[in-house]
Amino acid sequence: MCNVPLETATHILEKAGFCQKINGMKTIDTMPRLQVASGSYVVTEKTPQTLEAHLGTCVGVTLCDRTANVGGLIHLLLPEPTGMQKDWQPALYATTGLPLFLQALHDAGAFKDELTAFLAGGALVGPLSEEDLFLNIGGRTTEIVEEILHREGIPISKSETGGYFGCRLSLNTETWESHIEPVGISAMPSEKATCKKPSFEQIEDAVERVRPIPQIALKIIRMIHDDNYSMKDIAEEVRQDQIVCAKVIRLCNSAFFATKVKIDTLNRALVMIGEKNLMQLVVSASLEDFFPETRQGYSLCKGGLFRHALGTAIISEKLAELTGKASSGLAYTAGLLHDIGKVVLDQYLAPAYPLFYRRTQIDGVSLIEVESDEFGITHTEAGGKLAERWSLPDNLGDTIRNHHHPEQACISPELTHLIYLADLLMSRFAVGHELERLNTNQLTSRLQKVGLHPEQFPLIVESIPDQILTESLLNGSK
Repeated sequence: MCNVPLETATHILEKAGFCQKINGMKTIDTMPRLQVASGSYVVTEKTPQTLEAHLGTCVGVTLCDRTANVGGLIHLLLPEPTGMQKDWQPALYATTGLPLFLQALHDAGAFKDELTAFLAGGALVGPLSEEDLFLNIGGRTTEIVEEILHREGIPISKSETGGYFGCRLSLNTETWESHIEPVGISAMPSEKATCKKPSFEQIEDAVERVRPIPQIALKIIRMIHDDNYSMKDIAEEVRQDQIVCAKVIRLCNSAFFATKVKIDTLNRALVMIGEKNLMQLVVSASLEDFFPETRQGYSLCKGGLFRHALGTAIISEKLAELTGKASSGLAYTAGLLHDIGKVVLDQYLAPAYPLFYRRTQIDGVSLIEVESDEFGITHTEAGGKLAERWSLPDNLGDTIRNHHHPEQACISPELTHLIYLADLLMSRFAVGHELERLNTNQLTSRLQKVGLHPEQFPLIVESIPDQILTESLLNGSK
């Protein structure tokens, strides 16, 4: 049994800047927040709002001129362009984005001599050696930012970079105060927390009580696996399920799929995004309600588990296309399902959150190791039980069980390595969805398993689809 007093959680919240005192009572800051997505910046005059960026390996910079009442925040993805990018987006890179940010501040009335900077982010992707310094993306981005600021004579008031866990950089544009807080600290429960290891019987009962995923989703998953389907039959089934149909249309118009034309019917969706994408959307829409939507347990924001699953699916599809090591449709499905075991354990993690946060984010222990210690089972093992219960194809069950240790996969090792890599990219470059900590000690060999090398890692990051980095996908409803 572990106990985390209310006073401890409140102290952490106060230290992180989430609480303010009003008439002696502590309240959570409710000032309007504007998320600054990766590869973008915001410059503003004095106004009552908070700019914020959730940072893993990305680097965030706030710059303020208190005299002119002008400031802003930039969210940088990479140190410099790789030369292989298809669409030129200069704000993604420190070498080109920071000068643009400085110019925008100048144009808004800021004076360079009056600017002060805060730096945050730049977390390590994994342990480094002399052979794989290409993995030190955050460190290199930080170095370039510091070099540019030094050259321009802009002092850095505070810098918290490096390490292995994510943070939130925020700028209050009314007071021009910047804050750096660990990601996930706001999910700390507001009452005395206790955790107790569930029994084997309780876990088995939890697996049995998980609502089954809709039959239409199972049907499409098997069709994708067998590469045998009739789009006419799928469309007809979707039309008969008004809830799924509405969700499909909503997802079509969301930042996830970024269609340029508004889609209002299933037929229109089929024309605009094609058969393969529509099938993936149907599966995604069918699974949305399967994942808990509340901001508790594994989720760090409303709908965090689903957002992470969908982002991992999109990146998995991209990696499959990049490497040719798996079919893109299968990779998408595996990415979407990889964390289904968290649905089983979510109810047990909620009261144990402070312990899990400390061990994964501060002590650096992998999530599945903490799960094994505290629950006697990991979310990958629980996911394997669900895969068997639902009679999912064996290669998907293999990937679900082994995506944290892809070397142990025996049916589809290359697919499992792709899902591991996509999961890692989401946890490092799209921070703020869920509590996660992957073991990266064998990252170099895992890259090589799918034909990639450490020096290609910046290119892999650059290939992350734009919609993964957008404001609405990054953080959802806080």
